[in-house]
Amino acid sequence: MTDSVAAQVAALPKTPTPELKQMWRELFDKEPPGFSRNYLISRLAYRIQELAYGGLKPATRAKLDALADGLDPKAARKRVINGPVVGTQLIREWRGVEHKVTVLADAFEWEGRRYRSLSAVARAITGTRWNGPVFFGLRGGKS
Repeated sequence: MTDSVAAQVAALPKTPTPELKQMWRELFDKEPPGFSRNYLISRLAYRIQELAYGGLKPATRAKLDALADGLDPKAARKRVINGPVVGTQLIREWRGVEHKVTVLADAFEWEGRRYRSLSAVARAITGTRWNGPVFFGLRGGKS
């Protein structure tokens, strides 16, 4: 990066939001989106470098477009949940009995039976509805 480009990018986090929005208008020739300040900063940093050094090569852009066309839009919006690693044993004592649940690739195993979710396991153990990750201490619950 040249000094002027590096200096412009380094100054972005200290720039007031109204000025960032004005920069957006100048660099993109349109109104800034209503996203977070961090989004504006990251996109402006990329745009400054893109104008100085050039954008993606046409072959790279074509490959990214092809990959994007192959994505299922509904799947792209699903939240990715980071669960426990396959093979992990979750241990929970409930009413004096220790329960061990094994994490499988697509399910959970408890007492030789497979369950689709930790909540289903927690319900089988307690007989009532529970949030499975809270029951097994993977997520904070009410104190």
